[in-house]
Amino acid sequence: MNVILTVARKEWVDAFRDRRSLYALVFGSLFGPAMIGFMFSQIASQQKGAQEIKVPVVGRQYAPILVNWLTQQSGVEVIDGPADPEAAVRDRKVDFVLVIDKEFAEKFRDSRPAPVQVVSDVTSQSTRSKVNRLNSLLNGFSSETGAMRLMARGVSPIAITALKIEQIEVATSQQRAAMIFNFIPMFLVLGLFTAGMSIASDSTAGERERGSLEPLLIIPIPRWQLVAGKWLAASASAITGMVLTLTVTLIVLSRLALEDLGIRNHVGTAQILLILAAVVPMGLVAPALQMFVSCFAKSFKEAQSYLGMLILLPTLPGIVTVMYPLTNRPWMHPIPVLGQYAMVTDILGGKVPPPLSLIAATVVAVLITAGLLSMATKLFSSEKIIFGR
Repeated sequence: MNVILTVARKEWVDAFRDRRSLYALVFGSLFGPAMIGFMFSQIASQQKGAQEIKVPVVGRQYAPILVNWLTQQSGVEVIDGPADPEAAVRDRKVDFVLVIDKEFAEKFRDSRPAPVQVVSDVTSQSTRSKVNRLNSLLNGFSSETGAMRLMARGVSPIAITALKIEQIEVATSQQRAAMIFNFIPMFLVLGLFTAGMSIASDSTAGERERGSLEPLLIIPIPRWQLVAGKWLAASASAITGMVLTLTVTLIVLSRLALEDLGIRNHVGTAQILLILAAVVPMGLVAPALQMFVSCFAKSFKEAQSYLGMLILLPTLPGIVTVMYPLTNRPWMHPIPVLGQYAMVTDILGGKVPPPLSLIAATVVAVLITAGLLSMATKLFSSEKIIFGR
């Protein structure tokens, strides 16, 4: 064990002497939390912006009753619309325009559907919530007017309602929050891959390219101890990056006004420990896989290109979850990457994974790691690792 720790210490010193490794660790750890903070800040600002909107109206003289009703609504200000509504919206001069037809007054007086148009750009993400608010207001005006017309004719508005639909939500607020935070597991696993990648590639392909691997192999120690030391350094860096990602993510979430989005999420000490228990086993597999792949590269740059393709692995669950839900699927728990995604999502939703699932995931990770390190040891014992440059 002393030999393994000595090799690991040597790799850590070599790695963090190079600023690129330090940048990779910090960038990989902060990328996910920064994205989370930016995304939710934008969503929250859009939601707040929809509470107070300015409604440009063209033809307001044709529907004074509608305009007066809009001005009485909370957070709504009616302003004059542009001469060319479609061009103004297309050029992003205004978010949307409400156009009232000349026939509005006549048809409204005859209790016929009065035509109005909402000119908007569906590709503009920042204005979508405002357009939805305007459409909701117009639907509200239509419902109120329709009910008043029925009562004027002695007909109860309830008569036109055939069904009384009551929505019963069985999911807790924690589970709904977990559904929104389903990309957090991806960033945690991504942190593992990026934080350990530099040491895994530099300690194999990098030393092979520089020629510093030859004197290291001359040292009379078993090859498996040499490989284990290099893997231990990469694994420690990967787990450190993941823990840093989780820490910064929780700090960012605690500072966001999630209540404005109707989200309540509490991650306590028990949940943090469960998340670590679920994700740490992947911190054993990822560096071992990266080391094994890097052994086939003749240069550090070539190894980086190979490992760049492996970064796609943490993103696969995000693609799969669009077509197939990964929550509450115990059979996925032992599968690397998928298991981490499923278990962390369940934990964020307030569900505790069965202890057997955590044990199975750890055992599978250890077995896969042992197999990868064994194959890497065979490569280190081959002459091609030196003369294949």
